[in-house]
Amino acid sequence: MKLPLFIVDAFTAKPFHGNPAAVCLLENKLDEDMHQKIAREMTLSETAFIRKLRPTDNFTQSSCFGLRWFTPASEVPLCGHATLASAAVLFHKIKNVNNTLTFVTLSGELKARKEEDGIVLDLPLYPAHPQDFHEVKDLIKTAIGDTLVQDICYSPDTRNLLVRLSDTYDRSFLENLKVNTQNLLQVENTGKVKGLILTLQGEGEAGGQAQAFDFYSRYFSPWYGVAEDPVTGSAHTVLSSYWSQQLGKKDMHALQCSCRRGELKISLRPDGRVDIKGDTTVVLEGTLTA
Repeated sequence: MKLPLFIVDAFTAKPFHGNPAAVCLLENKLDEDMHQKIAREMTLSETAFIRKLRPTDNFTQSSCFGLRWFTPASEVPLCGHATLASAAVLFHKIKNVNNTLTFVTLSGELKARKEEDGIVLDLPLYPAHPQDFHEVKDLIKTAIGDTLVQDICYSPDTRNLLVRLSDTYDRSFLENLKVNTQNLLQVENTGKVKGLILTLQGEGEAGGQAQAFDFYSRYFSPWYGVAEDPVTGSAHTVLSSYWSQQLGKKDMHALQCSCRRGELKISLRPDGRVDIKGDTTVVLEGTLTA
């Protein structure tokens, strides 16, 4: 078995920044267990599998494909950066002739649109509801110790816990915060929480010298085998909803400030979904032999 394989850095224009995802093109049906074996072999936060929906489809001319995402540990219902990476492979390496692609996924149909300055993902927008602190205090204490918390919300659709840090902190604090993910599986094993979002309100430009961001974030998902995900499109389906309400804005610029960092341009749509735009860089192209 030989499969075309790409590694793409998503939400960045620079190699070795953003979030890397492996992308496999499936000409034929793949044995179910092979998806997980390949993802485990890749050892990246996500491996995406693009498949044809009909025998007559081809990767250059067709506009609709199946798409699945796997971490090294399990399949996940939604992954933004691996969707961005998949669209980049089809648009830029396979030279797909369409300007918009549709992916059939566990989260419904997702669209990717090619623009001059990036690729726009059409993603669901998930609300986050106020969460009682006492129900999650052990999880938060384990993860960030005595760090001051300003707000806590929960997204039942994504099972993400959103923890907003105190406005007294700045970007540098979030970047350098040591987060303990090793014991989170023992503290939270009910299945309610599958991801931890830490977020902080953005800062204004300092004399025009620095680029302004509306909010910052980091994302942790040891429940899916990912200690920290460098740049997470799916987390921004929750962050976009939360910060739009907090800031009263529909268009926002976000920075996920992991060590690899990535930028996301966000636009909430009238239909209750969200457009998330990002850059991509293909860093590896080859063939997987198994």
